Formats: sequence, structure tokens, C-alpha cells
Amino acid sequence: MKARGRSGSGSKSGTRRSTCPVACTLDVIGDRWTLLVIRDLLADKKRYGDFMASPEGIPTNILADRLKRLEREGLISSALYSEHPPRAAYGLTAEGRALGSAVAALADWDSDISLERCERSGRTLKMRTVKR
Repeated sequence: MKARGRSGSGSKSGTRRSTCPVACTLDVIGDRWTLLVIRDLLADKKRYGDFMASPEGIPTNILADRLKRLEREGLISSALYSEHPPRAAYGLTAEGRALGSAVAALADWDSDISLERCERSGRTLKMRTVKR
């Protein structure tokens, strides 16, 4: 029996694969790229070129898809700043900004684990900060 709600495709309509809140959240933001886009929005990146400049190198077709999906899910909004050619600036909605603490918790977790790994190997670690 499937519950009504978000589907695995990231749509707000359809069926969920589970009633588990973690599974439902992963249906929306659990792919390789989405949280990186959220991270960049939390860091005040707003335009397509800003996202493309991130060191992870998200492919353009995937970035376009994730931005559309995030907007469809109500996590971001967009506003045209140029009509010819059409170009949009993106920003987090209140629901999207609420992910800031989750992104920060993931960054903190990695920093703690990476620090332990670096201490064991004798390397140094550059710390990053994420706005909450």
C-alpha cells in the first residue's frame, strides 16, 4: 500500500515509496547534486553561472533539472532578471531555508570525521563554514 504524497521522481503529487519521513525527504533532496545546490543558495549564490562556478562541476543539464525540481517542490523561487535572453535569479523559500540546519549538520559531521581522519594521517584540514 502506497501513501499519497511525494514520489520518487521528486513530484509533490503521486505516491510515496514509504511513510518514513527520512525516505520521503530523500525522494526530494537525496540525489548526488540537490543538497549542493541548496548549499550554494545558502551561501547566497543566485544565478546559473554562480552554481556552475562551484568546484564540484555539476553538469548543466542536471543543474537545470534540479533547479526546476526544487522550484516545483517549493524549496526555491525564481525571478527573471533578463528577458532577452531569459535569465533567472534563484532564492530559497522559507521551506528551503529550513534545510540550512540539515546542511550545516552534514558539514559538521564531515568536519568531525575528516578531522579525525586527518589527525590519524598527519594531514591538515581546511574548514568550511555553512550559513545556518
